[in-house]
Amino acid sequence: MKVMKTEMVEREVDEALKSLHLPAIKASWKETGRKATKEALPLATFLLELLTREVESRRHNRVERLLRESHLPLEKSLATYDLLRLGPILSGQVKILMEGAFVGRRENVLCFGGPGSGKTHLMCAVAQELAQMGMSVHYAPCSLLVQELLLAKSQLQLPKAIRRLRMNAALLIDDIGYVQQSREEMEVLFTLFAECYEKVSLLITSNLPFSKWEAIFKDPMTTAAAIDRLIHHSVILELPGPSYRMEKAKARKEAEKTQKA
Repeated sequence: MKVMKTEMVEREVDEALKSLHLPAIKASWKETGRKATKEALPLATFLLELLTREVESRRHNRVERLLRESHLPLEKSLATYDLLRLGPILSGQVKILMEGAFVGRRENVLCFGGPGSGKTHLMCAVAQELAQMGMSVHYAPCSLLVQELLLAKSQLQLPKAIRRLRMNAALLIDDIGYVQQSREEMEVLFTLFAECYEKVSLLITSNLPFSKWEAIFKDPMTTAAAIDRLIHHSVILELPGPSYRMEKAKARKEAEKTQKA
């Protein structure tokens, strides 16, 4: 009779935890309860352990969701990037960015470098660290983002599309200037910059220095206005050295030769 009553109570506890949307506690409360009884733990300790598991589970699930929705290439992480190649000053700047405080200040991060220099990988790594801290980020190659904005404009939905992008803590716009765009395409990009100014952090990569951005925006005044908005609150990174991709390819080949020898 006592066993039946215990089983009934356990089922009711499970149902209550399910209705309260506490899956981590539901999955662990019996095991944790047995441990608490065996070790004569105080009730507060038992409760704290359950709540800690729920909090950690929710944090993990939120980070997983943020990374999934960010469209970031997850292989381009801090774990797979060699910060030492940047030198002490630049790597120190990057480590500060990884703390995420710049997002609260609505600062932009502008990363310049030649093809293969690792600028996309570095900014994706920073963006992933932001997601790990619970911040929403959105990644898009510039050419794709511009086409999405043009489509929204043709459907009279451009303000709505930009508001949706601005709901993120940070936007990573990759490879500005890599492909030459038309004036109409650059107008929607300028509109995005203007609407994001002092409202959301932009992480931007480009293989073109500011002195060549007139080729992007097609007009000296528009170019100056775009640059002014971006650099007003910003951190500028200039990646040195040869192609990062080429260095990694050479390192792989050397490793393969060593293994075969």
